[in-house]
Amino acid sequence: MSTYDAVGGLGLEVDSYELEGLELQLSDEFTRRTTVIRLRGGGQVGIGEDPTYSERDQLALQEEGPVQPLAGSHTVDGFSELLARLNLFPLGPERDPFVNYRRWAFESAALDLALRQAGTSLAAIVEREPRPVGFVASMRLGEPATPEPVLRWLEHNPGLRFKLDPTPTWTDWVVKELADTGAVDILDLKGAYHGTVVDNPPDATLYARVAIAFPQAWIEDPALTPETEPVLAPHRQRITWDAPIHSVVDITTLPFIPLMLNMKPSRFGSVRALFEAYDYCAGRRIGLYGGGQFELGPGRGQIQYLASLFHPDAPNDVAPGVYNEGRPRGAPRSPLPPATAATGFRWETAQGRASRRTARA
Repeated sequence: MSTYDAVGGLGLEVDSYELEGLELQLSDEFTRRTTVIRLRGGGQVGIGEDPTYSERDQLALQEEGPVQPLAGSHTVDGFSELLARLNLFPLGPERDPFVNYRRWAFESAALDLALRQAGTSLAAIVEREPRPVGFVASMRLGEPATPEPVLRWLEHNPGLRFKLDPTPTWTDWVVKELADTGAVDILDLKGAYHGTVVDNPPDATLYARVAIAFPQAWIEDPALTPETEPVLAPHRQRITWDAPIHSVVDITTLPFIPLMLNMKPSRFGSVRALFEAYDYCAGRRIGLYGGGQFELGPGRGQIQYLASLFHPDAPNDVAPGVYNEGRPRGAPRSPLPPATAATGFRWETAQGRASRRTARA
C-alpha cells in the first residue's frame, strides 16, 4: 500500500471554513503575510496555512472571505479533486507556483480535519514514529555580503547549522570566514529562479569558489550551463534540487539522478503528489530534507511534522519562525522534540511575533 492510500480514503465532513490573516513586519519595506485556513466539521477543526508570496494575493483571498463551495461529505481524495476544479485566486495568481501553495493550505486543513474526525494522527495512520527534527538556519548575508549574521548566531548557539545563499558579493574573505566555521550544510545558488526577487544568474567563478571552499555542503539549484557544468562536474554527487521539484515527473526529468532533494510540501500542492514523491524517493534511495516558505503560523509546524516522519536526521530548512526574525537570543536549538498530538496533522504554531488580522467574510 502506498503512503497516500493510508489517508486518501479517509472520510471528511466539512460544514464551513474561516480565513485568518497573519502578518509579520520585518522592515519598512517588507511585511510577510500568510493566511490560515480553518475547516470546520463534525465538531472538529482542521488547519492549514497559505504561504503565497504575494501581498496582493493574500489580501484578495482574505477580503473575498469563505466563498468556496467546500461544505459536504467527502473523502480526502475527493476533496482534493474538488480543489483542483476551483479557482482559489480572486484576482488570478501573480505567479503560477502560487496555485500549488494555496491548494496545499486547503489540503493540509482537510487532512488535519479528516484525521481528527477519525480520532487518529498522521503518524499513526502512516505507521511512522515521529522523531526529533534536525534543522538548519536559512539566511542571506546582505549586499555586499558579510559573515557577521552567521558569526552572531554562532556566538549564542555554537552548534547551529546553516543553509546560505551565495551571491557575487561573496568575496574570498567572506567565503573563508564562513568556511572556517564548519557550520554550512547547504549552499543555495538560486539558479532555478526566474523573475523573482531572489534570482541569482549563473556565475561559474562563484560556483567554483564555493564548491571548493565547502567540500561537505550540498549544492542546491545551480543553473547548469556550458560555463558552470565543467566547474561543478567534480562535485556532481553533492548537487541537489528544490525549486524545480513539484512532482515525481519533475524528479524523473532532472539532468541526472540526485543523491538528495529538498522537498518543500507546498510546492506539490496536493497531499497525493507529495506522498507519491516520498514513496518514489524511498524506493530509489534518494535522500530528502525538508524546506519551508516562511510560514508564520500552523504551516510551519506541519512541515516540521512531515520532517519528523520522513527525514528527521537531514539538514531540514524548517527552523522555528524566530530564526526568520534575526534575533539569536532564546531561539530553540536543533533537534526539535517530536510532535505529541494524539490526533490530526499538526505540530505546533511557529514561534515568532505575528500580529493577526481576521479576514472579512
